[in-house]
Amino acid sequence: MILPSASPLGAALALAAAIAYAVPAAAPLSARGSRLALIAAWVLHALVLAWSLLGDPPRFGFAPALSMTAWLVLTVYAVERQLLPQLQARWALAGLGSAAVVLAALFPGTELHVSSSPWLALHWALGIASYGLFAAAVVHAWLMMRAEHQIRQGSDPHAGVPLLTLERLTFRFVGGGFVLLSATLLAGIVFGDSSAGTGWHWNHKTLFSVLAWCAFAVLLAGRWFFGWRGRRAVRMLYGGSLLLLLAYVGSRFVLEVMLGRT
Repeated sequence: MILPSASPLGAALALAAAIAYAVPAAAPLSARGSRLALIAAWVLHALVLAWSLLGDPPRFGFAPALSMTAWLVLTVYAVERQLLPQLQARWALAGLGSAAVVLAALFPGTELHVSSSPWLALHWALGIASYGLFAAAVVHAWLMMRAEHQIRQGSDPHAGVPLLTLERLTFRFVGGGFVLLSATLLAGIVFGDSSAGTGWHWNHKTLFSVLAWCAFAVLLAGRWFFGWRGRRAVRMLYGGSLLLLLAYVGSRFVLEVMLGRT
């Protein structure tokens, strides 16, 4: 595997993290062995992210944003496994982490400029945190739909995490993500989100972000006032998450990969 866009140290860390993630995803390990491999991969992934932001030169773009999102989802999963040992998403998340690390190494993004607005870091941090919570909500919604399908197929309803627990967790992550997304948009309005910190800009990123905010607002309102649940709520969550993905990741992908611009 060759990672031409990454520095030698960054490439080595990314390769080590990807292999560590691939082990529990592909190899038949014991529960303890898989857990140790995931912990090692999680630590290496954190080092890769730290190097991308603090290395020489620091970089950021659509792929590092996805990589950070995947790392946050894995962090949430690690915490939840301590509270809900029956939660089973290890192999899928390990594959996601491996793919995210390799993608970020291949497309490390553009250089960050020292002259950027000091509030830009806050804007990005809030945005990435909202990405992480909504991604966790999507994972839980997928687990919820899988559990519902298994129940319809006659599987043991007491196996795995209860359906109602998954539903509550999904909407808690949606609520947290909505708060952070609202704070992200507010920070963009007040402090600006351009490298020069010049204020609010109506562009593709802003438009998709506002549309995503509206979709999540409708979802939460439907849940609160009309008790939305099941497939209707999941479809709304998927739609809002897709809009949010297009907001930054999609627009940066077009600029960095398809147009070759920074």
